[in-house]
Amino acid sequence: MPKKLLLFAPAAFNLAETSRMLEIAKGIRQHPRACKRFELAFISDGGEFEPLIEKHGFPLTRMEPRLTEEKIEHIARVDRGEKFAPALSDAELAERVNNEITVLRNLQPVAVITGSYLTIPVTCRVLKIPLVWVIQSTWLPEFFCHGAGMTDGIRPRALKAVADWFVLRFINFWIKYGVLNSLNRTAKRFGVSGYNSIFEFWRGDITLVAEPAEFTGNRLPPDHFFIGPLIPTDEFALPPEIAALSRDKPLVYFAMGSSGNPEIVAHILESFAGKPYQVIAPIKFQLSRLPAVRIPENVLVTNWLPALKVNRMADAAVIHGGIGTVMVAALAGKPVVGVGMQMEQVANLAALERLGFAIRIAKSHNPGAKVQRAIRVLLEDERAKKNAAAFAQITSQWDGPRLAAERLLKQYGER
Repeated sequence: MPKKLLLFAPAAFNLAETSRMLEIAKGIRQHPRACKRFELAFISDGGEFEPLIEKHGFPLTRMEPRLTEEKIEHIARVDRGEKFAPALSDAELAERVNNEITVLRNLQPVAVITGSYLTIPVTCRVLKIPLVWVIQSTWLPEFFCHGAGMTDGIRPRALKAVADWFVLRFINFWIKYGVLNSLNRTAKRFGVSGYNSIFEFWRGDITLVAEPAEFTGNRLPPDHFFIGPLIPTDEFALPPEIAALSRDKPLVYFAMGSSGNPEIVAHILESFAGKPYQVIAPIKFQLSRLPAVRIPENVLVTNWLPALKVNRMADAAVIHGGIGTVMVAALAGKPVVGVGMQMEQVANLAALERLGFAIRIAKSHNPGAKVQRAIRVLLEDERAKKNAAAFAQITSQWDGPRLAAERLLKQYGER
């Protein structure tokens, strides 16, 4: 029986998403039955993490037009709420969909798997190819309708309900202007229906929720399936200078993923100066976009690291709340200080806060002083440490790559 092609479409300028797609692909390749039913391939329109795909031996089609560094930064600023503009113009969207139609007609995938590749949902509608989304439960209506983590501290309940209503309307307005309006015009141009809401856009033929069911406790809609975290363990090597670090002081892991605001990252970095702990900070990516930044003596700044391994070494983590950093912290079982850079990250951090081992700091130009106060609290908070360790035990029971492979095999490989 010939193999069927599963096509992965990550936003390869985002490390967490690229890693999630790769973990699913590796899970399929290692699964005794799925590997016999599926061929695997990737497409990407640009981003510095494309080489990770080829490193693991997966075929990669580089799509045109390519995303420039300037365009990637524009998309990131729109995503973080720092720029009020469409992510891509109507002309850009139409060109991309046209090119994707040509490539997908040639490849003939049985399904396309994505996590935020902007135009591929429209292309799949045009070609009637099943689409698989990989998301987290903080993207689902149940979470958004209760304030998306932004209204947790509001009392009484009636006032919170009003705030929830306004938050949901604002989010819908922002997403429609930045994404959906132009996508819907593009869909109409290609003769297919558009999207009434972001929740419809994020919904695929099936949807894989890359977290343990206990992360938010939210109920899933039909055709949504919890699979557990998708955390890479073999992408980057541990530098010898980290392995050799003295452990005579507490250790803080400071990670802002690939989507942290560089200026805010630099301010937090500088706030570590003179503090009674060591810091490991894989933030060269953000600092490379800035003029000279003062690096405190107690901070070791690095390129990308094996995040789970280093987080397990640390006593606490300071993160931006992307689902990758959040799930790494959950698996590592360490308390978290979170500075969300955009709405999804705020929601993810709210979930950790509800689990009892995180402190959220509001995004601001310079949140460094508040971050340092929160670190001091968590380093001495035995209950937070206990809660983090307990949730790590829960999280470790989930095998995301294997469960994703089995779900995809059941859906597309055994027909």
